[in-house]
Amino acid sequence: MLNLGFTIGSFVLSATTLPLGILMDRFGPRPTRLVGSASFAASCALMALASRDTRVLSPLIFLALSLNGFGGICLTFSSLTLPNMFGNLRSTFMALMIGSYASSAITFPGIKLIYDAGVSFMVIMFTWSGLACLIFLNCALNWPSEAFPAPEEVSYTKKIKLSGLALDHKVTGDRFYTHVTIVGQRLSQKAPSLEDGAEVFISSQDVRGISESPPEKSVPFRQSLCSPIFLWSLLTMGMTQLRVIFYMAAMNKMLEYLVTGGQEHETDILRKRAAETVGFYSSIFGAMQLLCLLTCPLIGYIMDWRIKDCVDAPTEGSALGNTRDGVATKSARPRYRKIQKITNAINAFTLTNFLLVGFGVTCLINSLHLQYVTFILHTVVRGFFHSACGSLYAAVFPSNHFGTLTGLQSLISAVFALLQQPLFMAMVGPLKGEPFWVNLGLLLFSLLGFLLPSYLFYYRAQLQREYATDWEGPKKVLGSSEVTA
Repeated sequence: MLNLGFTIGSFVLSATTLPLGILMDRFGPRPTRLVGSASFAASCALMALASRDTRVLSPLIFLALSLNGFGGICLTFSSLTLPNMFGNLRSTFMALMIGSYASSAITFPGIKLIYDAGVSFMVIMFTWSGLACLIFLNCALNWPSEAFPAPEEVSYTKKIKLSGLALDHKVTGDRFYTHVTIVGQRLSQKAPSLEDGAEVFISSQDVRGISESPPEKSVPFRQSLCSPIFLWSLLTMGMTQLRVIFYMAAMNKMLEYLVTGGQEHETDILRKRAAETVGFYSSIFGAMQLLCLLTCPLIGYIMDWRIKDCVDAPTEGSALGNTRDGVATKSARPRYRKIQKITNAINAFTLTNFLLVGFGVTCLINSLHLQYVTFILHTVVRGFFHSACGSLYAAVFPSNHFGTLTGLQSLISAVFALLQQPLFMAMVGPLKGEPFWVNLGLLLFSLLGFLLPSYLFYYRAQLQREYATDWEGPKKVLGSSEVTA
């Protein structure tokens, strides 16, 4: 029954992210965060009040726990848009936030120590409620009403007067506009250094005072929903969620089997020894959750690798290289932002999948001492795959689709995780507590996780061919024509 309750609770917690994601994409993260912080503050206050007279006020616990879970997921989900403020370090900060969420269970031993020191439960809960009120106040005063835009969706420009353009030779007529276009496009390749205080230079459109290109159309949600990257990520995340959740649900039974050797060999002495061993290893497993906070920034750093050195897309200026006295010289092939993001995602998911396979292998080995390695791999994978997926969605899809796509992915993963209940029943029933065959099946299933980086590798090759064609085009044109002053 406890495992069934854990399964249902995990499903409900993950499933609520879909409506939250839709609301957040529609109204922005501020209302979601306000409601979440208010719900969390109310839940802590209700638990404090219920502790005064448990016989009369104990029904408040159910309402308090409901508000606590709802408020917590609202705060967590709304925080995922905050890393957009950090530009090229967006994935690193997103991973840090996901890591802090994944390692939040480490606070409970601290609260227990405070309670054991003599501080009443009511004081602890009212203090926690007060901290939630500070979050509400901070959100009301500091968070904008609209969503944080992604770095690539923000255009910071500084207009330069025509008289401010100092040219070292005489240019008139159409050649003036050609010259400004070449110089503007070449200098615009320094755009990634905006965070270092650089300025963006105008193009010929600013000089003419008109926009020659039509406004960019927004990407329809259906296109993001049906994209192969999102569909493959659903399979990868669902498989990983099932693997992680099953281990958390069945860990105690697995440890018992390592001590007793199976239900048919159990004795009173072995049961007592198993209970002590399970309690000790469970404490170690709980303390290791702090590793999520320490290791998640690594996967974010991988997702942000060399992003600041990239250009947005092939342009005539990128093929020109340095232009001096009207003479164009060839330059090295530029590094494109979208291709670099895909490359980083390939590296992140490949690393995560190798760690997941290593975790599955250690689960097959009947050794208590090896469980320390299993705990470490489980904790790292648990933080890595959420961080990698969130960073992938933030890098590939529009920011106004992030909440809905993340919520839908979380819901599908929760449906996959429901399968852990029949797997658990099969392990404790027909298999008589032996986890080997279930772990072997999950290990083989986890190999499907390599399909996502495989598709990303194929998609990157397509982009490289496309960008190579666009990059060679201007060079051929420039090679056949003479650039003069």
